[in-house]
Amino acid sequence: MNWKPDKNKPICPQLCEHMSVLIASGEYNPHDKLPSVRDMAISAGVNPNTVQRAYETLEQQGLIYTMRGSGRFVAEDVSVSKQSVKTLRFEKTEEYFSQMEALGFSKDDTKNYVKEW
Repeated sequence: MNWKPDKNKPICPQLCEHMSVLIASGEYNPHDKLPSVRDMAISAGVNPNTVQRAYETLEQQGLIYTMRGSGRFVAEDVSVSKQSVKTLRFEKTEEYFSQMEALGFSKDDTKNYVKEW
């Protein structure tokens, strides 16, 4: 897993966001088996309890499911994940524009900067 969490923010929500993106992008397909909690923790460089909480959250959101004795798998309906990523994209964009506005940039200035970038 090529992921670097922001140490200044809670890790579990970041891991959930990252996993949602991986599912929505097709990195993980419906019914693909996810790494075990221990393997994911090692790969992500986080505490296994954090991965356990992230998996539980993703399951509550309907993005993954558990087969007792077999592990965790990506849910059939990836539209939930795609909607989650769409919402995340909107929130991150809104946060970026708010931060730029706090620095004194207008929305038009920020849009132009993004286009140039």
